[in-house]
Amino acid sequence: MVASKNKRMSRMLAPSSIAFIGGSIAAMAIRRALDIGFRGEIWPVNPNLDEVEGYRCYHSLAELPSVPDAAFIGVRRDLTIAAVRTLAEAGAGGCSCYAAGFAEIGDEGLAFQKELIAAANGMPLVGPNSFGVLNYVDRCALWPYVFGGTPVERGVAFISQSGNIAMNLTMNQRSVRFTHIIAAGNQAVLGPGDYVEALLDDDRVSAIGMYVEGFDDVDQFARAAKRAMVKGVPIVIMKVGKTEASAKQSSSHTSSLTGSDVLHDAFFERLGIIRVNTLNQMLETLKVLDLAPQIRGPKIITLSCSGGEASIIADFAPTAGLETPQFSPHQVADLKSHLPDYVSISNPFDYNTSIWGIRPALERCFTTALGGDHDAAFLVYDHPPVDVPEVSQWIDAFEAFIAAQKATGIAAFIVSSLTELMPREIRERALEHGIVPLHGIEDGLHAYAAASHYLKFRDERMSSMTVPRRAEIALNEPASVTTFDEWQSKQRLAAVGLTVPTGLTCNAADAPEAAENIGFPVVAKAVGESFIHKSDVGAVRLNLANRAAVKTAVEQIARTAGEHRLDANLFLIEAMVSGAVAEVIVGVKRDEQFGPALVIGSGGILVELVADSVSLLLPTDPEAVRRAILGLSVARLLRGYRGLASADMEALIDAVLAIAAYADTNWEVLQELDVNPLMVLAEGQGVVVADALIVHR
Repeated sequence: MVASKNKRMSRMLAPSSIAFIGGSIAAMAIRRALDIGFRGEIWPVNPNLDEVEGYRCYHSLAELPSVPDAAFIGVRRDLTIAAVRTLAEAGAGGCSCYAAGFAEIGDEGLAFQKELIAAANGMPLVGPNSFGVLNYVDRCALWPYVFGGTPVERGVAFISQSGNIAMNLTMNQRSVRFTHIIAAGNQAVLGPGDYVEALLDDDRVSAIGMYVEGFDDVDQFARAAKRAMVKGVPIVIMKVGKTEASAKQSSSHTSSLTGSDVLHDAFFERLGIIRVNTLNQMLETLKVLDLAPQIRGPKIITLSCSGGEASIIADFAPTAGLETPQFSPHQVADLKSHLPDYVSISNPFDYNTSIWGIRPALERCFTTALGGDHDAAFLVYDHPPVDVPEVSQWIDAFEAFIAAQKATGIAAFIVSSLTELMPREIRERALEHGIVPLHGIEDGLHAYAAASHYLKFRDERMSSMTVPRRAEIALNEPASVTTFDEWQSKQRLAAVGLTVPTGLTCNAADAPEAAENIGFPVVAKAVGESFIHKSDVGAVRLNLANRAAVKTAVEQIARTAGEHRLDANLFLIEAMVSGAVAEVIVGVKRDEQFGPALVIGSGGILVELVADSVSLLLPTDPEAVRRAILGLSVARLLRGYRGLASADMEALIDAVLAIAAYADTNWEVLQELDVNPLMVLAEGQGVVVADALIVHR
């Protein structure tokens, strides 16, 4: 089935014949096909016309000379559905549907979209509510509106749920080479995974960019993304919809730390997908991935004739994960020998203007600077858009950089601080010499860092890469849930290997004796479904040292609970846990797309005071858990902050994996799980579950 779909999609994306169905919109699409250089068969279809754009017009699909490889359908939605049905029955390769009025308008349109899907019957269909497809390598278009770009032999593909964004990106002035542009629209039949799979079949595609509002099938997309990683075709995604106004509420802290966007981050990180936040970052990153020579790593050398740009780079590079190692002693000595004393020999390197306009001096300076132990070199270059003789001095710096790159062989980039100061002639000249032009210091460095991180992922993690487990059950509001109180939740966690404090449940009268049997000091808590957030209703008393203190504590808890109209008649008496190096939260929250997902973060009261958490999709592994923990701010405590004891990191990792295993075993029923805090003791002493909540659906 997959092979059959891919074969039909290949026909649709690179057709030898196209049927253009409709009136003025179809005529526009014919003009666009001619603009891009299509040389195949063009068959207009309209019952009321005999000729369109100089081509014979057929009055029905039945009159066509043969079954088309592709069709552009530019008619209203009811006629679109009829045309799709006819094309599918005839065995066409696929079609692009321009018409709107489907699922994007609500329930009425959704009914039409379901009818459209049935009519397609598995035939590849782009849209509806879509601009269509541009193919710059095979020179064909199913697209009605103007577009930019020129035919290429190799480059990057772009998939967008927004047709207008796709169209605008074709008109960029950044030397991005597009092979394909796909405006996916409503994704009624084909989703992101389908498009990625089809593009991976084309060896001329070096990277894939995506503008995504949502995934129709994360499981299919994950499999396609893994194939892309193995093939070495990076995927770059701009995912919108970061806020979650309709987030479902629940009773645990875990839910406040997870959310759709957080889990998408975890999804992309798991699969080695590069996430960007702006369209500028998208274009620069795709360009680096497509055009840059082999990227070795994050160590960069930057050159500028101004301390201003050097300062910007010094501030930004570390936040992007880039390193700026200093020059070697040999480089420092050579640079000092031919530069004035007032020039600071450091990286980022402000070479100053003492050699400005003197090409031999610039070449020597740049060649020395580029000859060190760096992975890539960047020249900050803003070309003046004025016609005056002095512009030749900027050209001198540019040409000196080209010469230095040739002498050293280092991967090299020129980057403008302002996008508009990188004109076409400079971009083309740079590319002729294997130097990649980048627009904007921040966007350019971000793009290089992303490419470097991607290559590191392939080197270190691709061999152990796995796709997340299927969600299986959608997140609908369950008819009923089973909430396990703290005692019940701890017993379930103890059964999978976690350590819980010695404890007993009892009524108020038996609490002092229970405490004596456990051994002082103890903790007293009210338990039951009414006491999920015990601290909020005064249902916890800590560090109770004797029977009298326990008796007083349970009486106070009962009285305070009554003030909140709660009945405290069951108590949990536990051994007091002390001496923790740090407190963390480990939880699981069910998500509609991803199923149960794991969250790890700073625990205790810090859950609500600091944003220090990370989410992982399941299943996971020890190294992924270790990376996640070490990426938290609380890791400084775990390592032994300012001479304090180091935490039992291995026990913490084992505990997280045990909770992940519980989620895996209870995949279809687990709604949420919350361990907060998990007390992490000193190295060799383990971890202890201080509080817990489990909810099953």
